Amino acid sequence: MSEQSLPADALPEYAERVLDVAELIPPGRVMTYGDVAEWLEEGGPRQVGRVMALYGGAVPWWRVIRADGKLLPGHELEALGHYRAEETPLKEASRASEGHLPRVDMKRARWDGGGRTEGHT
Repeated sequence: MSEQSLPADALPEYAERVLDVAELIPPGRVMTYGDVAEWLEEGGPRQVGRVMALYGGAVPWWRVIRADGKLLPGHELEALGHYRAEETPLKEASRASEGHLPRVDMKRARWDGGGRTEGHT
């Protein structure tokens, strides 16, 4: 069954799994697209990014990010508001950086799943 023939309220199984992981990430923490794929033991960063782009609006999408900590292009200010509200560790941008936007401090903000294994498939 192709994605085009699915009922409007149905998600592909892989997409459901990706979104479930996004909902597990605690406030103030992040996982990379690759981390999510590794957690699921399926797909890769591009597949996770595609799911988040198509279906991620109903979950805390700002907690699934690029490995370099850059804010999601086109959604920088909205994501930054969430990060500040959740006290996500950030690295302030230098004046020389484009847009002067901070990045997520990956060393401090990255979440490893908290050792949680039940439900891990």
